[in-house]
Amino acid sequence: MPDVPSLDQIQRAPKVLLHDHLDGGLRPATVLELAEQTGYDELPVSDEAGVADWFAAAAEAGSLEEYLRRFTHTVGVMQTEDAISRVAAECAEDLAADGVAYAEVRYAPELSTHRGLSLEAVVEAILDGFRKGTARAAEAGRRIRVGLLLCAMRHETRATEIAELVVRYRDDGVVGFDIAGPEAGFPPTRFLNAFEYLRRANCHFTIHAGEGFGLPSIWEAIQWCGAARLGHGVRIVDDIDFGADGTPKLGRLAAFVRDRRIPLEMCPTSNVHTGTVASIAEHPIALLRRLRFRVTVNTDNRLMSQTSMTTEFSRLVDEFGYDLDDLQWVTVNAMKSAFIPFDQRLALINEVIKPGYSALRSETVFGKVADHHTAIG
Repeated sequence: MPDVPSLDQIQRAPKVLLHDHLDGGLRPATVLELAEQTGYDELPVSDEAGVADWFAAAAEAGSLEEYLRRFTHTVGVMQTEDAISRVAAECAEDLAADGVAYAEVRYAPELSTHRGLSLEAVVEAILDGFRKGTARAAEAGRRIRVGLLLCAMRHETRATEIAELVVRYRDDGVVGFDIAGPEAGFPPTRFLNAFEYLRRANCHFTIHAGEGFGLPSIWEAIQWCGAARLGHGVRIVDDIDFGADGTPKLGRLAAFVRDRRIPLEMCPTSNVHTGTVASIAEHPIALLRRLRFRVTVNTDNRLMSQTSMTTEFSRLVDEFGYDLDDLQWVTVNAMKSAFIPFDQRLALINEVIKPGYSALRSETVFGKVADHHTAIG
């Protein structure tokens, strides 16, 4: 039997996070304080515990659309440069404290323009916050690198503007592009011009697909738009059948995704909360891992889903018996799939991730030896 890592080991294991929404990860206390500071008076509760509980109720939403309604209030308090910078700084600090060595955090800058901020001002405030948070984390002995993914909202029409921002800030901390929001009724092909522009500029992009909608959204994201990664991609399992003896048979789309090593940004807890899957036990991540798809593990929305990378890993350990080798495998997958240069990805794999997991394995082995010596006196 493989050794089951302890919660402490999981927390200390180096992690890579590719799918995390800035507006889905605020601290409850920060939501309250920013509401007071910015004059936002629409919060449904007025104390920190109430804020945490109200957002946690998103876990009972049961659909992506209902789940997304909670973002009205986090975005509502992110309408000034100072507020945005603070949220970004705390994001970097919180992820570093959770053992995340590299993260790509995404946000739609158009969501913070309701009080007059320009798109550029929003982007610069986020990048400023990431710099501050990264520096504070380093002072605390925790090193993290954070890149920004800029999102366009699927139900709006500013995708080309956002894509242009990605190119403009590509050397200042913006690492790629995404489209977010409700999938049903808003296919990625609405934004072909933006994706074609990004491809001509040699820019990276991922696309939310296969979460709230099925295989057609995955097919369009890859074959029409050219997505390098799939945000969630859970529904790719719909293209896998099983023979009478239980042997899996991949359809052409699933086989293409696996053959091309297209990363799946999977978010198990969030997928349960949005009704994409019924439970962690029924999540296809274990099957896709066995079939050697390029699976990665992510948080999606830490506040709404009351989760962290440590929590996500712990649930996979508890449900599927994952050991340190499994956790390293998904972590290396994520680092290979990051939108930074190859040599930088390789350095993080060889200098941070592999040594970190090796140390944890040695710790487990020596711990067993120490226990044995204690037992025999």
